[in-house]
Amino acid sequence: MDRILEPELMDDPEQALAYAQMDFETENQDFVDRFREYFPDFSNGHVLDLGCGPGDIPIRFAQVFPACRVTGVDASGPMLRLAEEAVHQAGLTDRVTFRCERFQDLAGVSFADAAISNSLLHHVPNPLQFWHKLRLAVKPGSPVLVMDLLRPESPEEAQAIVDRYASGAPDILRRDFYNSLLAAFTEDEIGSQLARMNLTRLLIDVIDDRHWVVSGIIH
Repeated sequence: MDRILEPELMDDPEQALAYAQMDFETENQDFVDRFREYFPDFSNGHVLDLGCGPGDIPIRFAQVFPACRVTGVDASGPMLRLAEEAVHQAGLTDRVTFRCERFQDLAGVSFADAAISNSLLHHVPNPLQFWHKLRLAVKPGSPVLVMDLLRPESPEEAQAIVDRYASGAPDILRRDFYNSLLAAFTEDEIGSQLARMNLTRLLIDVIDDRHWVVSGIIH
């Protein structure tokens, strides 16, 4: 099945709120715990979260790593308004901040001590821009962890995954999940992207029937 692009931004306030209200606690905590497991020596510094959405992962990251500060980047204004409210409620405004801009426009080179990203890449028309910006933004020797959806082999399989994991979700999120699966990349495509960007030291792991993870140290 060929990739079918979806909108790059989640700019609809109703859509953003529905996403923020979904229970991703387990998935998001697993993501942060995975970072801690993969990089046990990391404990402090400036962490960049590309495509931070409503801010749950930056908050969890800051709670697990109290010596870190996190900058979340997202181009969706409605998402970041929800993120700022959540950070205020968590009492983390001194260590978690947000920038409302497209990651492609992010200025600066080698300013982050680590980078994370969850579920951004499938929104991106040109994935090489993502890997290029990721490599530019972090200092040499920095850990990175990227996770996203895995594109199924057919629309029917995509629908089956939606039915399996989001049967009780609102229709707007079931639709988004389906479209996101169609817009996602395969393991081979991710491997090809990393090879083209000379990032072959990063490791790819398919962790379940709908997600891949890329991790490693940027040199």
